[in-house]
Amino acid sequence: MALVVNDRVKETSTTTGTGTLSLAGAVTGFETFSSAIGNTNTTYYSIVNVNGEFEVGLGTVSAAALARTTVISSSNSDSAVNFGAGTKNVFCTLPASKAVILDASGNIVANNGVNLTALNATQLTSG
Repeated sequence: MALVVNDRVKETSTTTGTGTLSLAGAVTGFETFSSAIGNTNTTYYSIVNVNGEFEVGLGTVSAAALARTTVISSSNSDSAVNFGAGTKNVFCTLPASKAVILDASGNIVANNGVNLTALNATQLTSG
């Protein structure tokens, strides 16, 4: 099982509750999670319902399904959302809290805002 993130991965789902989503196939112009991420792999996902419910997390892909493994942020105080009725958009994303950013000077910026500079192999292995 590998972590895979890919572009243009988007499906719909009418699954309700807090469990594994049954995926209904790729939206026109996009790929399915199974084809773009691969079954048994994990990926970052976002789920958005038309009523304003949303969830961002890490999930595990299987044939036409996405298990919601770890919730990172959500409209339910960052806990799993008990999704109501309606068609949800489910897509692959890169959560801001997991991103590595280069600032205007080319420095790597950590999530706490500190620049990581002058790194070498010794510093990386020693922490």
